[in-house]
Order: sequence, then structure tokens, then C-alpha cells
Amino acid sequence: MSWRTWAAVPLLRTSALLASGAGLSLLAGAQALPEDPQQRRCWVEHTAERTVPDLREPTAVRFSNLQNGDTLRSPFWVEFGIRGMGVIPAGSVNPKAGHHHLLIDTPLPLDYQNKIPFSNTHRHFGKAQTGTLLELPPGKHTLRLLFADHEHRPYFVYSPEITVTVAGKRSDPPPAIDREHFDTSCAAWYQDQRSAPRTAAPAAYVKNFRSGEPVASPLVVSLGVIGFGVAPAGSAAKDSGYFVLNVTKDKQPVSHLVLADGRTEALLELPRGEYELELGFLAPDGKPLLKAPTLQLQVVKQGR
Repeated sequence: MSWRTWAAVPLLRTSALLASGAGLSLLAGAQALPEDPQQRRCWVEHTAERTVPDLREPTAVRFSNLQNGDTLRSPFWVEFGIRGMGVIPAGSVNPKAGHHHLLIDTPLPLDYQNKIPFSNTHRHFGKAQTGTLLELPPGKHTLRLLFADHEHRPYFVYSPEITVTVAGKRSDPPPAIDREHFDTSCAAWYQDQRSAPRTAAPAAYVKNFRSGEPVASPLVVSLGVIGFGVAPAGSAAKDSGYFVLNVTKDKQPVSHLVLADGRTEALLELPRGEYELELGFLAPDGKPLLKAPTLQLQVVKQGR
């Protein structure tokens, strides 16, 4: 089946779905920039920090959407990012891939030879998820990501610990931008936007920028999937797949990236111009599972 016929492929249902999210304001798989001028200004002011390549360490794990000191409404969405390795479900042996664990209000394990325990403070994502909906009580909480192998034994790959403050419920009124106090109100609104829950329907999506957002090149494209886990091509993992990224300009192909090793990030280097970005998600045997809505990509600067 060709790339162009993906739009006609029905989404495959899976048991590994998120909660229905009733009563929540859910983000769809693809988003446009805010129509409100102040919200758009606020969002675009943070474009560079979301898209700039970070090549200081060849392998690193991080929160894609949260930062130290964030103030959030609960439940909130947590994005997992990994560079330099692929993602694969637990139980699948692969020395170049693993799966995420979320440590909540607890330190790193002292013994890296032991398996990570299963507990409320050690959350396992053995289905190779790229994010999760997290509900925590009001107050300050520490969070850290820890990457591990098929037996839940840690790789020496973990994120910095961050502290977030849960200040209310997701049903509370959201932060608004005040033009007279733009900087402080923008910060509160932006933190709330980044952590907004995602839709429960199966979807592949770009995490770190929205359709039509002006970006500089080179840029990182951070990818997520809901309803499936990630797994390299050729693996036997069920309910999983890998990302394929197509970039076109005036309907002509520019770049075709196949992340067959289970990676969830890609690096793009493009001249100035307007492009279309098509994201697909394939099963390990190469059959199409999901196709994301086309994003408009506007490269306004080369070099950083």
C-alpha cells in the first residue's frame, strides 16, 4: 500500500488505550497555532527551545514537554523523549532499545544490577509508550525518567530530576494571558498548554511544534503515538510500530525518513521555505497502522 493511500486506512483499535478523559480538554493528534494573538505570540516565543537540536550527549532521556519548576493542573500529560536509542516493549531483547520508567517522588535505584520494582513511585511503561496521563495530589512532586532493558534492568540513561507543583485540578479554570503582565501570564499559560491531556483515540503525532509554526533549521522532530507502543521493524511485539516521516515541498518529495530502529526523534535540515510534513506509523511487518494529519512546516531561518 502506498503512502498516498494511507488516508483511506481505518485506525486500528487496540486494548492499550488511555482512559476516556471525560470532562477533560483533550488535545488532538495534530494542532494548529492558537488564533488568539497573545496566545500565538506566547507559543511562538518558545519555539526555539522545543525544536533546537541538543547533541551534547549521544544518548539521553528527557521529558519532552515538562520543565523543572512547572506549575500544572492535574491530571497532566507527560511526554517521554529518548535520543540515541530506540524504544521497544519489555520482554523484547534489543541492546540498542529499551522502554521508559517514571520515578515519582523517589530517588534513582542504588543498585543498577537489580530490576526496577513495580510500585506507585516506579511506574513502568513496558508496552513502549511515548507518554502517559499522570494524576497527582496538590503540592510539589519530583519526577525523573529512567530507561531500561527487556528485563527492567536500568541502562545508565536517565533524565535530570525535575520538580513540578500541582496547583489545582484539570477541571479548574485554565490560566489566561494578561497583556499587561504578559511574561508571567504567558509562562503559566504555556506550562498548562504543554501538559494538556491528549486524546484517547489512536494517533501518531508531532510533539514539539504545531502546523504552520515558524522554525529554524536544523530542527528536532519529536514524535509520539497513542494507542500503540513503539518497536523496531521486524520485531515480534504486538500493538506496536515505528515512525516514517515524509517531507514534501509543492508536492515534490524532499526527505523520507524511516525510523525502523524504534527511534522517536529525527533531525531535519532544510533550506528556508514552506514544506508539508507527513507522519506515518507502521507495524513491525511494514503494514500501515496510522497516518497523522499533514503539518505545514515553515522554515524561516537557517543556522542557530
